[in-house]
Amino acid sequence: MYRTLADMRRDYTRDGLSEANAPSNPFQLFDQWFTEAMATEQPPVEPNAMTFATVDAQGRPHCRILLLKALDTRGFTFFTNYESDKGEQLRTNPYAAMTFFWPTLERQVRIEGRVEKVTPEESESYYQVRPLGSRLGAWASPQSRVLRDRAELEQLLASTEQRFLQEPPHCPPHWGGYRLLPERIEFWQGRPSRLHDRLNFRKMGDEWLCERLAP
Repeated sequence: MYRTLADMRRDYTRDGLSEANAPSNPFQLFDQWFTEAMATEQPPVEPNAMTFATVDAQGRPHCRILLLKALDTRGFTFFTNYESDKGEQLRTNPYAAMTFFWPTLERQVRIEGRVEKVTPEESESYYQVRPLGSRLGAWASPQSRVLRDRAELEQLLASTEQRFLQEPPHCPPHWGGYRLLPERIEFWQGRPSRLHDRLNFRKMGDEWLCERLAP
């Protein structure tokens, strides 16, 4: 079925973003925006949901939605299976990008940089606060691999449940966290007539350079 989308548009009028009201450290601005997103965005929007992009060995990009699970002055942390497609891609090219979009606030944040694994201790600490079903799932699922059908996954889970019947599961060696160390963070605030505000922070040594970009 042919569908035209040319007339679908929304004008952004909620807020503005100026250099004068932006802190010199982008982590402070992200924390402010994220706090406002948690207070404003309603389900099904998850404020910590992000589009995460990687590039494979053939130079082809791949995107998926992930959840941010930690943030500090080092960077942005998420957790996954190290043997998944994204894990393989990060082994080949340890650079990635993530995008947060908060539609109610008419805001977007783009982050780019190098990705590294967190320590085993950090992975174990987060793993242990996950619900039991998620902890078992990290053992049971061969993420990104082809399965015969849903029944095969359920059989893998049943086997995992039996394995840890007498003791709680610990963090699998093939599962854990990655931290994106940002080299660039762009804050986008929607404005009328598509003349949006874009403040781009670039890492320059130990400092951040803030630049306004044309929309």
